[in-house]
Amino acid sequence: MDRVKSSMQQVPNPIPKALIRRTGGANSLELEKENFERGQAVSINKAINTQEVAVKEKHARTCILGTHHEKGAHTFWAAVNRLPLSSNAVLCWKFCHVFHKLLRDGHPNVIKDSMRNKADLSDMSRMWGHLSEGYGKLCSIYLKLLITKMEFHIKNPRFPGNLQMSNRQLDEAGENDVNNFFQLTVEMFDYLECELNLFLGVFSSLDMSRSVSVTAAGQCRLAPLIQVILDSSHLYDYTVKLLFKLHSCLPADTLQGHRDRFQEQFKKLKSLFYRSSNLQYFKRLIQIPQLPENPPNFLRASALSEHISPVVVIPAESSSPETEHMVDLVTEDLVDTDIPVQPATVVEPRFDDLFGTSAATDPFNFNNQNGMRKDDKDRLIEQLTREIQALREELESFRLESGRLCQALRGRVNELEAELAEQSHLRMQALGESEFLRAELDDLRRVKEDTEKEQRSLTEIERKAVANEQRYVKLKEKYTELVQSHADLLRKNAEVTRQMTVARAAQDEVDTVRREMQEKVKAAQEAAERQEQEQVEQLQELQRELISSRVELDTLKSTMASSQQSSEELSSQLSTVESEKVELAGSLLKKEEELAGLGEELERVQSSLASERESGVKTAEALQNQLNEKESREQALERQLVAARWSTLQGAVEEAERIVQDSLAQLDDPAHISCTSSADYLASRCQASLDCMDRLHSARDGYLADNTGVSELVRAVTHLAHLVGDTIVQGSATSHMVPVEQADALSDSVKACGAEALALLGQMKDQESLATADSATLRAALDGILATAEKLRPRGLELQQGELGDLVEQEMAATSAAVESAAARIEDMLNKSRAVDTGVKMEVNERILASCTDLMQAIKELVLSSKDLQRDIVDSGRGAASMKEFYVKNSRWTEGLISASKAVGWGATVMVDAADLVVQGKGKYEELMVCSHEIAASTAQLVAASKVKADKDNANLGRLKLASKGVTQATAGVVASTKSGKSQIEEKDTMDFSSMTLTQIKRQEMDSQVSVLELETKLQKERERLGELRKKHYELAGVAEGWGEEDEGTG
Repeated sequence: MDRVKSSMQQVPNPIPKALIRRTGGANSLELEKENFERGQAVSINKAINTQEVAVKEKHARTCILGTHHEKGAHTFWAAVNRLPLSSNAVLCWKFCHVFHKLLRDGHPNVIKDSMRNKADLSDMSRMWGHLSEGYGKLCSIYLKLLITKMEFHIKNPRFPGNLQMSNRQLDEAGENDVNNFFQLTVEMFDYLECELNLFLGVFSSLDMSRSVSVTAAGQCRLAPLIQVILDSSHLYDYTVKLLFKLHSCLPADTLQGHRDRFQEQFKKLKSLFYRSSNLQYFKRLIQIPQLPENPPNFLRASALSEHISPVVVIPAESSSPETEHMVDLVTEDLVDTDIPVQPATVVEPRFDDLFGTSAATDPFNFNNQNGMRKDDKDRLIEQLTREIQALREELESFRLESGRLCQALRGRVNELEAELAEQSHLRMQALGESEFLRAELDDLRRVKEDTEKEQRSLTEIERKAVANEQRYVKLKEKYTELVQSHADLLRKNAEVTRQMTVARAAQDEVDTVRREMQEKVKAAQEAAERQEQEQVEQLQELQRELISSRVELDTLKSTMASSQQSSEELSSQLSTVESEKVELAGSLLKKEEELAGLGEELERVQSSLASERESGVKTAEALQNQLNEKESREQALERQLVAARWSTLQGAVEEAERIVQDSLAQLDDPAHISCTSSADYLASRCQASLDCMDRLHSARDGYLADNTGVSELVRAVTHLAHLVGDTIVQGSATSHMVPVEQADALSDSVKACGAEALALLGQMKDQESLATADSATLRAALDGILATAEKLRPRGLELQQGELGDLVEQEMAATSAAVESAAARIEDMLNKSRAVDTGVKMEVNERILASCTDLMQAIKELVLSSKDLQRDIVDSGRGAASMKEFYVKNSRWTEGLISASKAVGWGATVMVDAADLVVQGKGKYEELMVCSHEIAASTAQLVAASKVKADKDNANLGRLKLASKGVTQATAGVVASTKSGKSQIEEKDTMDFSSMTLTQIKRQEMDSQVSVLELETKLQKERERLGELRKKHYELAGVAEGWGEEDEGTG
């Protein structure tokens, strides 16, 4: 394409080409498509070339605009497939850079169109992977990253190419399914791993000891990392948010792998961001964020509010002719890159230069050049002018379109800024909600305790049992009512059956009457028929007689009259029989209707009775089934309740075993060797364990009598385990403070106690052996430890209560008196020294005694402040008890005060004696300095013993601390004045070796070496002796005086 373009530009007269193209008949759409493809090909070839320089932004931007213009990447891939990517590593590297930009900022269809070339990219990655250095290895890593990016966006289409999403869109991407969030986090880890691999590959291929970022080759390798930084910042942010979401839904153990992988990637990304931010090349192109010092703590939900999303800022480009006319240049390339668009003032002189001029009246005379007529030349000029005007109009339209696109992009920027503001507002709301939820969570944690939860569950089960009992009573009453109704129905059925029997008897009687009536009617009909037959026969005989003998008419008239009379009587009888027949038929119909009615009533009663019987049977069966189900449920609930109680007890026993086992394991822990305790505290722990044994025995008896009392047994078992474990630990710690024989016996006793406790708990785990569990052996072991502790208790604890209470006041008063006496003696010594000594010695003595006076005054202030603080402690802690009772109750603290007061008084007395000897010239300055240090240590002990029970906001405590600082400064003054005086008083021999021979000097040197060795040996021995003395003093003070009371529980 470049060769074609260059050849076209070398033609001296491009007008015929334009003429041929315009007159070729191509429509505007095809021309526009041709110009677009030509411009894209030129930009792609300029962006992806073999020169080892960074890709120019304007060429990459043209490729990006091209994908939005054609809504895809077909033209891009058509141009790229013609490039020899497999033969030139630099060409392939720059292709990866441009392709990465298209995937991020190009049209969304670029990813879909590029998936068709996934196989070719994979083959190319494997091919470049065979190279172990240079651009080949980098191309292999970069191609793997691009393939991973395409696969990620295909699997997760909700993510845009630039990975910019809001929190709401991120939640929608997971569809509120924890499985989707889990898989999405894994895919993001893989994606970020590829980004980090490219980061590391680029940095490892550069010589970071030189300024590679300012060279063209270095910038060629570093330029793609801008896209990697943009992707990595979003992936890190989304990974943190998804991990917090997963930790709110899944157990922490399930996500251990996720946390480990995140920790590794966090360290790499933090290091790479830091290294990139120091490169000069990135400082002017991108503002790289810095990750926090430590990774987020996903086990603490409130840490999400502390997470700040890393934001990569790309500074706005400075206005330049290139940036101002970038859209115009792109538009011109899209129109026709082969034909330069020039104004008319430029085109006309070019015609003159090409064709020449003849005269002012005929400026376009072409007769001598091509033999054309003047009209043809005029038409050609007009046609070219029109084409130029059309091209100008087309260029203007393209400029307007580019302006519209710029306006749309500015609107998009405003929308993104509004969305960013909305996200910030949502973030603030989320922070407020998280604080509110955190407060609610704290309240819930304070309210809901495990033991209360178990108690509530047992109460709920008992309440349900009571409700089931009430329901059972109601069902029983309902069943009784149904049984009663069933009995009533049975009685009603018997009554109906009796009525039916009566009805059947009546019906039988009616049938009998009906049969009798039918027989009577039949007999009457037969009699009537016979009489009628006889009458017919008689009439026929009479007719025969009438016919045969009219003669005898007269004689027969009387006979005839009588016959007529008899005939009338028979007719009346017949009519009577007919009326009786009709009456019998009517009564028969009535009886049949009554019988039918009775039959219907009987059937209705039978059907209702059958239905009621069936419903009663069904109801009774249903009630019986419900009763059986209720009884079975109650039995199941009872079994579950018993099992739950037993499982609760089992859990408590197992936890108690773990507590005791942990205590026994601490005995073999090397760190436990430094722990110490007192015999008094051990005795109190043993006594508490023995008291808890009685409580355990009573709770076990209560549980065996009624298993509902499991909560008391659980508490007793847990409490006993804690007390026994504490006894074991404190017994071992106490053995570190006693002689070896007693320590071994005490260690064996606590181990035996732990074994007996485990044996007792093992018996309580079995339901059969729970009743027979014997605690006598454990009690005997605790008694033995208690007896040993009583023997080891220091004798100082044998003081009576009254003596201990009074002793504190006495010792504090004695300390004050000792300090006052020491101050008075120092004043006397100062007066004597002024009267006797003169010169340097008097000056030294005054300075030393003045510093000692200041020290005594500071100690006095310290003792007074200590008294005031002790008074506040006693008043705030004694309650209704007296001061002496408070001292006795806190005997260890009281003994510490007594010991500290004694040490202060003794130190003041000893220092005054040492100062007296120094002033008289009989003492040693070192002794005075040691006494000063001893007083400082004693006052520090008094301060520690005074403030151990004081409130940190107490005003007297502040004054005590100031007094302690004053004592320290005064002690330093005594030491400084003593050293200064010593240096002034002591005479220093002048080392004059001028008169000594070589042999004498050698002899003196050997004597000096012997003295040095003797002094060093003596110094070492004295230091060892001092260490042993301090160790013995510490042991005696710890046992006899009760130092370190505050460490007894933890030791």
